[in-house]
Amino acid sequence: MIFTLPDTWGVRLSFLSVAIWWAVFSIPLLKNVPEPAGNPRKLAKGESLIFTGFKETWHTLRNISDYKDLFRFLIAFLIYNDGIGIIISVAVIYGAELGFGTIELILAILMVQFVGIPYSLVFGNMPSKGSKRQAMAVAFIIFNIIALPIAALAGKALLPRQITGTPADDFLPEGSAVGQGDYAGAALSNDWPLEPFSAEQTGLEEDTAFVVSNNADGRLDFEFNGQKLEVVYRRGPDHGIWAVEIDGKPLLDADGEPIMVDGYNKTVRYDETLEIKAQDEGVHTLTLINTGDSSAESSGTIMAISQINVLPPIQPSNLGVIVGMLFALVLVSALFAWLTGERFFGKFAETLDIKRSIQIALVAYSVIAVWGFFLDSVIEFWFLAWMVATSQGGSQALSRSLYAAMTPSSKSGEFFGFFSIMSKFASFLSPLVFILSVAFFDSSRPGILTLVVFFVVGMYLLNSVDVEAGKKLANEIDAAG
Repeated sequence: MIFTLPDTWGVRLSFLSVAIWWAVFSIPLLKNVPEPAGNPRKLAKGESLIFTGFKETWHTLRNISDYKDLFRFLIAFLIYNDGIGIIISVAVIYGAELGFGTIELILAILMVQFVGIPYSLVFGNMPSKGSKRQAMAVAFIIFNIIALPIAALAGKALLPRQITGTPADDFLPEGSAVGQGDYAGAALSNDWPLEPFSAEQTGLEEDTAFVVSNNADGRLDFEFNGQKLEVVYRRGPDHGIWAVEIDGKPLLDADGEPIMVDGYNKTVRYDETLEIKAQDEGVHTLTLINTGDSSAESSGTIMAISQINVLPPIQPSNLGVIVGMLFALVLVSALFAWLTGERFFGKFAETLDIKRSIQIALVAYSVIAVWGFFLDSVIEFWFLAWMVATSQGGSQALSRSLYAAMTPSSKSGEFFGFFSIMSKFASFLSPLVFILSVAFFDSSRPGILTLVVFFVVGMYLLNSVDVEAGKKLANEIDAAG
């Protein structure tokens, strides 16, 4: 994985890989898809291209309201598609807040993109009346929507925490050892001098204070119940080198060498962090030692600590087992669809059209939003991501297909251009609702739950669309020339 590369190379190469991806996959489009014949109009003398563009957009906005069902569908699409779009956008933020690793999150997002390709093809067959595979496609998708949450919750309940990534209980104080939480200032040491700083001095959001040692062999002992810590410290032109010990033994880096923290920096920095991890959970003693040494550039040997945070329990997981369970479920889904599709889903499949198929996708997304509010394990996150893949591509493709079906062919360019503009314009609403929810509740969970509103309102408006009347009007407009 390129994101494991040092410094900024991972990010740089990811941008390069995206450029190569776009370049390679644009070749078939440029080579094989013919450009439709156009009828461009030359601008009259004195006309502005920008003014003309806004004028025609306004003209389209006035005229599209005459197409009652097409306009109603457009409003419904803008609402529910806004919710669909934000699901992927905030997935990484939400996963990081829940404590999932960066690699896990990136792999989950990639999985959605790749798995979504075959699922979009299957989903597209749901309204395909007359197709031999229609009932099987319906059975396959519905089985996935029902089975994915059940399988994830069963796995979380029955499998070991080391596989599922289910969080353990918070670390509690034990004897003289502190529990999970943030400890600052005098709570760290009564022996070291305390230096307070205002937020104006440091540029931080709040006032802070540092316990400071300027003597060789100055020791700060911190007894805690947990496994992972975050030390917040200060760097500056007169700061020295300090060592780290866990339970009386030097903390080692990846090369097996003792970790030595060099506090020197040309300018003062008040919020440097160091993550420390003990070998296992339990009561440990962290010791920070002023070595009395400093780099050649430093003018002193100061060691300054502002805060030590005992972090929540690590969520170990086994992605190999989780992904294996997902593929096993897909095989079971395919077998179920093959054996029971026509027998149990044939009549239901006959009632499906594009509109009802989109509504099934919106039901799935409503389940995703509610499930997302409650999930707290890695296995649930991956199964939920897979559930997003079952409906994402298909719902958007069918939506565009339905819009095209109610659009007069003679106005397809005009209306689809308007469709694209309005999609971009309306895409601010769900992020705004999500951000306000996070700001009000100080958590992403309520923000995820609020997305249900977009899917429910979208379904309600979509249900009121008379697709046949919309198609009939479009055909009449085309017939009239």
